[in-house]
Amino acid sequence: MACRVQKRVSLRRRLHILRVLTNSNINANINRNSTAKSTFLHIQKLKVELENVKREYENLIATRRYYISLLNNNVNDNKEVKIEKIREGTFMMKVTCEKGGDKLVAILEGFEKICVNVEQARVSSENGFSMEAIIVAEDQNLDVRDVKEVILKAIGKKSGEEGSDELNKCSHL
Repeated sequence: MACRVQKRVSLRRRLHILRVLTNSNINANINRNSTAKSTFLHIQKLKVELENVKREYENLIATRRYYISLLNNNVNDNKEVKIEKIREGTFMMKVTCEKGGDKLVAILEGFEKICVNVEQARVSSENGFSMEAIIVAEDQNLDVRDVKEVILKAIGKKSGEEGSDELNKCSHL
């Protein structure tokens, strides 16, 4: 008999907890069926809210992927080479392009081919490859177009590719 009383008290305690959690009427006179119905309705509402949150999360992830792809496309599409002649044989160079490959090595090899020395340089690979440098040519007749052509070939080269036509303008080679 004590076992039945304990079960009844336990059941009432659980029903009370359910009524509190589901914001049901907390009257002691409410039967078990109405508590079960309100609990079931509350669970269904929570499921709908969870589905809405999941859908919103998926939309945010898709939007994030879209913007990241836009940013990557903008970085990849920007191959920019600016060469300014400071004085005879000295140039200011700015290069911006996508990351990947041995861009710096290829550019320096290109400089070596046309006998250009790097006086000062700043290189970054944070949002793609970028390089600013002051370069001095051993050959005073070197033109902006020649330097730009070598740099464009270097940044267009894939990793491990060899240049087909080399510009060997050094007199001492």
